[in-house]
Amino acid sequence: MTGIVLGSGLGPLADAVEVERTVGFAEAGLPVSSVPGHAGRFLIGKLGAAPVIVMQGRVHLYEGHDATTLTAGVRWMAQEGMDRIILTNAAGTLNPDFAPGSWMMLSDHLNLTGTTPLSGSAFIDMTTTYDPEWRATFRAAAAESCTVLHEGVYAGLRGPQYETPAEVRMLRTLGADAVGMSTVLEAIQARQLGLKIAAFSCLTNWAAGITANALDHHEVLETGKAAAEQMIGLLGRVIR
Repeated sequence: MTGIVLGSGLGPLADAVEVERTVGFAEAGLPVSSVPGHAGRFLIGKLGAAPVIVMQGRVHLYEGHDATTLTAGVRWMAQEGMDRIILTNAAGTLNPDFAPGSWMMLSDHLNLTGTTPLSGSAFIDMTTTYDPEWRATFRAAAAESCTVLHEGVYAGLRGPQYETPAEVRMLRTLGADAVGMSTVLEAIQARQLGLKIAAFSCLTNWAAGITANALDHHEVLETGKAAAEQMIGLLGRVIR
């Protein structure tokens, strides 16, 4: 079964699922997010003929949760039979060639949150966290459908404040192409569980200092909604 985690503003992706069962976060023993754009429920059903479990929304470190609590949804979906996971997020773009409104497939990440869900666990290899063969499948599907799909490195920070222009310059020096406040801890947890992983950033805005515009969460939500149709088509081609 394929699991899909939906980030800020990407709730419309859930409309493509033929829902058979709905489980609220509270019912599953998870905290509910206080952030707009995160519904806080699991949708179990099918995308086409393929069985899926969709996590509509997530909780974040900046809401006061620890890394173990934040990744509880990944563990819950794995218990429900998920063996591969697609993580999505809304992110600011650091790469001048990756315009807002497009998608970036993660080739790697920088965990700059200062924490991990694996405290007390054995060592986990993170060399090929984002499955190369699955990425090749998505890359081919994007080319066939003429969907712009960038590939790059995602930097995961704690938040909730957006980055300063100086921090953005630092992240670009470190090799990051996009920056956000989620995903990396979920990927670490999924890797520890032995799940096949792919991840995508909806590039919703230029990061601080690249333009003179102020950053606004409302803009993030609106751009995410507008870009959701592209990802629905891409997921449909690959998962079905």
